[in-house]
Amino acid sequence: MEERLVVIVLFEGVDLLDVTGPPEVFSLLRRETDDASGYRVLLAAETMDPVTTSAGVRILPDLTFDEAAALSIDTLLVPGSVEVEAEADGRRRVHALADPAIVDRVRTLAGRTRRVTSVCVGAHILAAAGLLDGKRATTHWSTARQLAAEHPLVEVDADPIFIREGDVWTGAGISACLDLSLALVAEDFGETVALRVARQLVMYLKRPSGQSQFSVPLEPVSTTRRVEDLRHHITRHLAEPLTVDDLAAYAHVSSRQLTRIFKEELGVTPGVYIEAARVERARATLETTDDTLERIASTCGFGTTDTLIRAFCRRLDTTPTEYRRRFRTDPGGVPRAPRDPRAPRGASARP
Repeated sequence: MEERLVVIVLFEGVDLLDVTGPPEVFSLLRRETDDASGYRVLLAAETMDPVTTSAGVRILPDLTFDEAAALSIDTLLVPGSVEVEAEADGRRRVHALADPAIVDRVRTLAGRTRRVTSVCVGAHILAAAGLLDGKRATTHWSTARQLAAEHPLVEVDADPIFIREGDVWTGAGISACLDLSLALVAEDFGETVALRVARQLVMYLKRPSGQSQFSVPLEPVSTTRRVEDLRHHITRHLAEPLTVDDLAAYAHVSSRQLTRIFKEELGVTPGVYIEAARVERARATLETTDDTLERIASTCGFGTTDTLIRAFCRRLDTTPTEYRRRFRTDPGGVPRAPRDPRAPRGASARP
């Protein structure tokens, strides 16, 4: 099998991680497979001059856009860039950029490509090129409204970490470029190889596309010690009822004040935050143990398996059983291959 050619679009002000994250994932493929084939990554720009990223780091292109257009491209990867604008009320607004010259180049290269992908706000460039019309797409949550307003033919969904619509893939913000890249590896080389690459990256395995961009452990640290104390208290007592009244009593505030604090500090109600924390705990348990769903529902505070299943479907768009099937690891941390449903009970799909 020949190497799959990945061309990453470069331009001034491009987000650095959008450019460097995917190649890091692709490079680890060789470490996890005996197959000499894999990916060949080339960086394309208007000229061969160094490109300065948003982080101030300069990157050298491998070829020009004209040279790339003469190649048979397997995957075109389009990163993004933003500018931050100060508003009248003192707030700062993130605005995604789509240089018309880059949009034209992407439209041309897409015609030479088997699969087109965008990372983070790169979706705005794909949309401007008309490549997302009539499709469902995602982007960084901070520019989702802009994408929907500027491109009404695109069905914008800001929640998933990546979305596939045929041969067009769009990824959410920042580190989600790694999840998107792992999904591409899974499509090309299989789930087991992708999970092994994820382990090399010390990532939270490979998250399903339906997973929300918002994860409890990744929430920004609160500006008040009281809310941080409440968060830790919730984590330590997930198996308990944890009602709003209980949390209010622990924090020595009224129930109404507690709800207001959570909304102001974390952007969600206490109930939504608690459910998210329980789902996070259940996910980790499903990945690393053989505990029954009944036990997981009890130890994570869901009470019943029905409640656990509903929470998973609501937040991750999958069931606990399906999640475990895809992401269960052996005790040593090695991803398990999914069991062949035709095999006898206890048999493994791993050779």
